[in-house]
Amino acid sequence: MTEPRGPLAGLRVLDLTRLLPGPVATMHLADLGAEVIKIEDTGAGDYAREMGPGERAATGNGGDSLFFRMVNRNKKSLRLDLKQAAGVEVFLRLARDADVIFEGFRPGVVDKLGVGYKAVRRINPRIVYCAITGYGQTGPWAELAGHDLNYLATSGLLDQIGTHDGKASGAPAIPNLQVGDLLGGALTPLLGVLAAVIGAKATGQGSHVDVAMTDAVLAHNIFPLVTTLAYGKPAPRGTDLLTGGVACYGVYRTSDERYLAVGALEPKFWQVFCAAIERPDLAPFGLATGSQGRRVKADLAALIGSQPLAHWQAIVEKADCCVTPVLRMDEVMTHPQIVAREMVVEVGGTKQYAPPFKLSAWPWANAMPAPVAGADSDAVLAAAGFSQADIGALREARVI
Repeated sequence: MTEPRGPLAGLRVLDLTRLLPGPVATMHLADLGAEVIKIEDTGAGDYAREMGPGERAATGNGGDSLFFRMVNRNKKSLRLDLKQAAGVEVFLRLARDADVIFEGFRPGVVDKLGVGYKAVRRINPRIVYCAITGYGQTGPWAELAGHDLNYLATSGLLDQIGTHDGKASGAPAIPNLQVGDLLGGALTPLLGVLAAVIGAKATGQGSHVDVAMTDAVLAHNIFPLVTTLAYGKPAPRGTDLLTGGVACYGVYRTSDERYLAVGALEPKFWQVFCAAIERPDLAPFGLATGSQGRRVKADLAALIGSQPLAHWQAIVEKADCCVTPVLRMDEVMTHPQIVAREMVVEVGGTKQYAPPFKLSAWPWANAMPAPVAGADSDAVLAAAGFSQADIGALREARVI
């Protein structure tokens, strides 16, 4: 008897999403053992297949991009034309036995296609139907287009990211971690979906899960709200407690143009750090603000800037003080901590990240590479009860 390969074995997911947010969410479900059927149109499909550095690389399934391969492992692929009535019929037949559906279109699109929540609920009351959008299903901005940068801007997060030049805030910095897409479009949907799945098992009633990436970022944008409630407005960019406003929590340049991340927020860690760099005179002023705080930051910046990163790395490695080098991605891949945690794995010849959780009862192994477009069409339809003649007719009509 084959052992289930994860705690979500038996959970069937239909995934209509593309690009980054939804595919990362469904990849996590697939990593945990769910059967995820990625449904792409019969034209371009998920255009992540051709996006990013190394696009159309010769080494991957069908020449798909590194980006696509990193967020679509452990899934099956079905190409289906939902603009044809026969395609809608196929989808609803699959949806009858599904547990979860993900979509990332603008509000109303799936309803116009005939595959929205109401249509599926009529045939499958326990369905959990997750809609991931930038601004949600309601409100004056519901139908506006957007990308990660827009959601960060609208939620107030972008305004807080950047440095302070001593006179006025510089321009906001664009993070290379897509906070809206990943926190809002991948992790937040998982929380709502899994909660709804548990509820459906208990009551037999599913749910429509409305996830707005802007909402998700806003809901976690905590410290700027604290400052605003306390003072009527947020602190200027780069001057708050956790954005560089105090000496003990910031990023400092070294003489070789590298950086040291000083996160010694608690006094005990700051004192250890000051002792390690032989500046005990700075110990009382880690959280100082105003002119005194600026002086301490300037003194520390001058000191750290006088030596290369390797010099400081050798010192802080011997002191438990929340100070670390700012690593480049190539250095991260071989860092002893990352290696020990087995966070970089190879799947189908492509290096990528392992799941960011370790389940003692469910060791993660034997991941399947991202599928070629339509690779599982016949198998998925056969499992749903379509005959070979049916499948042949669908292919002849270019429904699949």
